Amino acid sequence: MNIHFWKMHGAGNDFILVDDRTGTFPVSDTRWLSSIGARRTGVGCEGIILIQNSDKADFRMRFFNPDGNEADMCGNGARCVARLAHEIGVTPIVMSIETAAGMLRAEILGNTVRIELTEPHGWETGGSLEIDGRQIKYGFVNTGVPHVVVEVDDLVGCDVKGLGAAIRYHAHFAPAGTNADFIHVAGTNSLSLRTYERGVEDETLACGTGIAASALIAYKLGKVKSPVEVKAASGDILVVGFRIDGDSVSNVTLTGPAVHVFQGEFKY
Repeated sequence: MNIHFWKMHGAGNDFILVDDRTGTFPVSDTRWLSSIGARRTGVGCEGIILIQNSDKADFRMRFFNPDGNEADMCGNGARCVARLAHEIGVTPIVMSIETAAGMLRAEILGNTVRIELTEPHGWETGGSLEIDGRQIKYGFVNTGVPHVVVEVDDLVGCDVKGLGAAIRYHAHFAPAGTNADFIHVAGTNSLSLRTYERGVEDETLACGTGIAASALIAYKLGKVKSPVEVKAASGDILVVGFRIDGDSVSNVTLTGPAVHVFQGEFKY
């Protein structure tokens, strides 16, 4: 079976996308999924995304990490799949997307896409973890997938891979684990971040749900106000917006690029 795919990226976060409205993509073959996601021997990506039929929305988005395991959602991936779904005639410019994390809404703005994320939950703003004999203060929020957010003074010198892995596998977040975001607040409406992604098991150039989580935790700590411009490790700047109603945060949006790289076919 030959499978057509698109390669896209959102702020350097890259994906393999497939139109699977026929439901024939081999989702249960995790070994094969990880082989096409491999950098040196496959196509290479930080996520495999399927467009599938939905009876609840314009389409269903399924997301698989490059290790072959399914995840609930991906913010940068959602922007890419929204653009592709519109371009191949699946959706209008404004659309609804079913995900395992809940329903999303998206709007195509040329090469830029704005998505409205699921309601953030699982808030924790005064957390502390002991790692290698020192206390790490953190905030936590689930923006479709779980994220720990740690403010650091030196973002460039931060050991994102080492400390990120320690947080990701910490017993406090077992068994599912968590993503880890390290931020530096640059101003009332701006911050920079670096992210260690669960499933990729390494630092990535950008993480959409992590960008949103970082802006939300920074807001909860009194450091920023909406909208927040967030600079990813790729150098791209994405915009996070949200509505405040007392202690409630809702209508979280993420606006940023969704870029085509190439198309191709692989054989299963």
